[in-house]
Amino acid sequence: MSFLWMLLIGLLVGAIAKFITPGRDPGGCLVTMILGVVGAMVAGFLGRSANWYAEGEPVGFLASVVGAVLVLLVFRLINRRS
Repeated sequence: MSFLWMLLIGLLVGAIAKFITPGRDPGGCLVTMILGVVGAMVAGFLGRSANWYAEGEPVGFLASVVGAVLVLLVFRLINRRS
């Protein structure tokens, strides 16, 4: 059940990140879900590196959105160059 919850929150986080960031984005629901989950992982990694989160502590919703926006911007930079 927690895996499904993670995917649902990932979809919501990815949708918010796509809404915040102007421009065209590829993909549908699956790509948006992956964007949200990867964004939360990036936010967790950066938060643990900065000692904002302890090991095993979940990342907050806003931090996940910020992480997803960062992942989306990096994806756009890479996609633009190629």
